[in-house]
This record gives sequence, structure tokens and C-alpha cells, in this order.
Amino acid sequence: MALSKKLAAGILVSALAAAPAVNAAELIVPAFEYRTGAYAPNGIPFWNGFSDYLTLLNERDGGIGGVKIKITPCETSYDNKLGVECYEKTKQGALIVNPVSTGISYALIPKAPVDKIPLLTSAYGRTSVANGRIFPWVFNFPVNYWSAASVIVKYMGEKEGGMDKLKGKKIALVYLNNAYGKEPIPTLTALSKKHGFEFSSYPVDAPGNEQKATWLQIRRDRPDWVLLWGYGVMNQVSIKEAAGIRFPMDHFIGNWWSSSENDVKPAGAEANGYLGSAFHAPGAGFQVHKDVLKYVYDAGKAVDPSFKDRMGEVLYNRGLVTAMYTAEAIAKAQELHKTKEVTGEMVRDGLEALDITAGRLKAIGFDGLVEPVKVTCANHEGPARGAIQQWDATAGKWKLVSGYYDSDREVIDPLIKADSEQYAKENNVTPRDCK
Repeated sequence: MALSKKLAAGILVSALAAAPAVNAAELIVPAFEYRTGAYAPNGIPFWNGFSDYLTLLNERDGGIGGVKIKITPCETSYDNKLGVECYEKTKQGALIVNPVSTGISYALIPKAPVDKIPLLTSAYGRTSVANGRIFPWVFNFPVNYWSAASVIVKYMGEKEGGMDKLKGKKIALVYLNNAYGKEPIPTLTALSKKHGFEFSSYPVDAPGNEQKATWLQIRRDRPDWVLLWGYGVMNQVSIKEAAGIRFPMDHFIGNWWSSSENDVKPAGAEANGYLGSAFHAPGAGFQVHKDVLKYVYDAGKAVDPSFKDRMGEVLYNRGLVTAMYTAEAIAKAQELHKTKEVTGEMVRDGLEALDITAGRLKAIGFDGLVEPVKVTCANHEGPARGAIQQWDATAGKWKLVSGYYDSDREVIDPLIKADSEQYAKENNVTPRDCK
């Protein structure tokens, strides 16, 4: 028997009411946070900055291209195994993954082309992914670890009165004894041969609480300069130990993961003058900070409301910058593919076509905070430039004390070529033709 129109309409309304609501399209961005464990003091400011910027885009701009961003946090505790588990938990619908761990990055490199989800490992991870011909799914712009080592050596040479003055000098590396800590060793070895300085290295086992023997050895060896490639508690211990043997802080340079407020403040006045490499500026005096304050903190939308007075810390700014790169890649993907509902594969295209100009940086509030970036099929590292910052203990802040240096491509490009081609050989990867 046919249903009456009135009864049929009633059934339809009831069915619609009972059905689960269908969400509008969302842009899914995982956040591999580490807010617990030994590295939480570093993870908290980074991931606050990362989340605050994407929240800013949602609140101020309605998302990216009018589509809201969905941040899917997962706690890794900076542990490789947990990082891989987080990847498997969050990869469904994910557009791009920021591992923020060299160890996790290494583990995910083989997964990216299979799942068609690009990895953005900004200024960390496997250095040779700069070769986009062999690593089409992994990006490490705006600069990598080998370029960082080169920039630091250029600064040393400048302070010594010229690169030729490095001949005969002793340069030491104190590093966390894992894949991350070992990254600069090939570059520093090659640079020592080029410039004639004596290079030595001192491994420190994680987490790095005990370094007495290391610094007694450094005191005996009397290096002219010391580089620090650590993370977490290791950094503050290194700085305290360096102060204990009266090593001059203005000849002690950490990489950009060894030069945040967390690394220097525990040493108090003794850390004054300590140096660090950088690929963005410190401080909260930029337009993006004003926008975050207005649309995120003052609106009660911050992931960590207690962090309001710490905006502008080095790692907070790094989170902002990384989120900006992430968002710009998604926007570029929407532009290239003429759709707002992009996929991970489309975002990979967006990353490879990224061209964040000075004008664009000004328009989005990052003018002066970070340099422009251009990425290509062959070059996934981008500009490969870095600067040096210095800690002022009296003022309680970092400040840039140099301009941006170009890295030494004569040394670094052959290293990238050799390492990436070895990876291709071992993993049966056929290099792309990027002509």
C-alpha cells in the first residue's frame, strides 16, 4: 500500500534527525606533540606556536581558502616508536606531517610515498632529502643541518678575521649521540679539510645529564671554538659545564635546537654571550604576534592560555613559522588544483611550487621574522641560509648579531648528492627528471 504524502514526509524528517551530522570539508593537519617527557620544555613552546597560528587562520580568515583547519594532536614524547604510532593513528585524511624529530622523520621517509602524505621537516631530519629528485615527498626548507654547520663556520671565520685565519684553529663539536646529533659531522669534516682547521667531536648519551668527563676533556684539548648539537636538558647542562671550565661564551655556538630560552636561562648570568644559529628572528614584535594575541589569546582560543606572556620565545616562533609554511603549502595546493578540498598528494605539489616572497610575508604578518622561501622540484631545501643570534642575560632575550649567510654549496652539494644517491641505490629509488 502506498504511503500518504504526510506520513512519508514524517518518516523522512525522522530519518534525517536520527542520521549523524555530516561535517563540512576540513583540512586535517596532525600535530606530533611532545608535551610530556624529558623534551617537553622544548615541545610545549613549539607546539603552542604551531597550534596558535593555525587557530589564528581559522578565527581570522575562516581557515585556508574558506575551509577550516582541523588540528589532530598526538603525543609522541619525542619517542621514535610513539611517533610512528601517532603517524598511523592520524594519517587518515592528513594533508601534511610535521614530525619535529629527526628520529621520527627517518622512520617516516619510506611511508610518505606509499601513503602519499608529504613530510615537512623544516631545518631538521635527514639532510639529503634536500635532493627532490630522489626524495619527492620530503622537504626540509628553509635550511638543513649541513648548511647550519657551514653558516656557523662562516661566522667563526668572520670573527677570526677571514676564512683563511681558521687554518690551524681547533673546532670541537659536542653532540647528542643519536642520528640528529651526528648530522653535522660530515660537513664539519669536509670543512676542516677545506679550511685547514682541526676538528674533534665529543658524543654525549641521551638525555645528557652527565657531561663532567666530556668538559674535562675539552679543557685539556683547549679548542678555539665549540659547537653544540644537543636538545632538551643536554643543552643547559653543556652551557653550565662550559661556564664551569671558563670557556668563553662568545666562542660557544649551538645550532637552532640548542639555542632557546630553555637552554640558557638555567645557567643564569653565566650564559651571557652564548651564541646560536637561527633561521628566523626571536622576539614578539611582529604583526603575526599582534594578530595571534587579538584573535587567539584574547578570544579565549589558545591551546595553552598560560603561554600568553611567553609569545616570541625562540621555539614558539619556530612553531609559528612551521605552521605558516604548512598553511602556505595548502593554499598553494588549492591554487594549483583549483579546489578547496585538497589531498596530501596535492599539498605535495603545493610544497614543491612554494614561493613565499617578501611581499607575501608582509601580507601575512611575518615581515622581518623569517626570510622568503622558494622551493623547486630539485631543491627541497630552499634558500639554505642562516644567521647567528646571541643571548643577553641582562635583558633576558636573544638578539640577532649577524646578517644571513649563504651556506657553502661547494662543500654541501656533493655531500647531499652522495648521500641521496646512496639512499636511492639501497632503496631501489629511480631519481626523477626535474628538467
